[in-house]
Amino acid sequence: MTHLWVRAEQRPFEERVGLTPEGAADLRAAGIDVTVEQSSVRAIPLEGYERAGCTIAPENSWPDAPQDAIIFGLKELPDDGTPLPHRHIMFGHAFKGQHSGRALLERFRTGGGTLYDLEYLVDTDGRRVAAFGYWAGYAGAALAFKSWAAQQSGGICPPVATYSGKHALLADLARDLDGRSPPSAIIIGALGRVGAGAADLCTAMGVNPTRWDMAETASGGPFPEILGHDIFLNCIFARPGTPVFVPQSALDAPRRLSVVGDVACDPDSDYNPVPIYAEATDWAAPALRVHASPPMDVMAIDNLPSLLPVESSMDYAAQLLPSLKTLGNLDAGVWQRAKITFTDAMKGL
Repeated sequence: MTHLWVRAEQRPFEERVGLTPEGAADLRAAGIDVTVEQSSVRAIPLEGYERAGCTIAPENSWPDAPQDAIIFGLKELPDDGTPLPHRHIMFGHAFKGQHSGRALLERFRTGGGTLYDLEYLVDTDGRRVAAFGYWAGYAGAALAFKSWAAQQSGGICPPVATYSGKHALLADLARDLDGRSPPSAIIIGALGRVGAGAADLCTAMGVNPTRWDMAETASGGPFPEILGHDIFLNCIFARPGTPVFVPQSALDAPRRLSVVGDVACDPDSDYNPVPIYAEATDWAAPALRVHASPPMDVMAIDNLPSLLPVESSMDYAAQLLPSLKTLGNLDAGVWQRAKITFTDAMKGL
């Protein structure tokens, strides 16, 4: 029997999960055995999985899972260098030239395991079957707005924590912006899911953003229009050929721009389109000041949907469930395509 092991997330401030209790019940009905680890932070309570008939395992016990179990999580594993003998489903961030990706792939090579990267679960047209993109855009725009509001008070964005839902988030933003004229914003990647989420947050805050996509950036730059907005939201994932949207020279150039919300967040990629910062920010320090006067702050948290963990988990899990139901045949469909991507990457080590 196929055995799916849902691990607890071990990254700080990560409360999401890729399988809901209702989805677990559907998998069990389809003949898939489901184990769910206890978790001190998961936004969806364990009781629902117990009612669905899942086996419950101790938190972070996945290294001792049966060899045939498929380990399913969202964010990265602890960077301890240990070999990885299992098959893993997760966001590996290892196939786009990220410098940390090589170390992860070396762990799979040493252990003999396989990575089925969630970013590379695609249909026959190459479109991802499930994505957190909408909520990444929504949350990323929200934190960019918070960063801009903090600047207006002479500060920098304070630490943030998860919200119970988007209405609580919007109420908090309204308090931040109270009495201020709203900022201008430009979104690149506005036609995608990430951009749609960013645009919806802007609209909810009374801002009609400038919406750019491939047609507007086809020239390859430079793009002085970006510097004429208060906030720039990058919603295009880095890949070969991606233009540079905000170069280092922009920091000393005349500009209105003071906040970059790098929702895509690929600072260690060779194709980073916002090369004015070198590492991701986090919940304790959401914004990084990369230029003092005039200020330029970069918000680049790489697990943004966790700001709204319940809504983003339920949305993503619903998208992914049809593919999880086919786990009994890893040599076909989305799983086969993901394995080919992994195998090709391993050849390049």
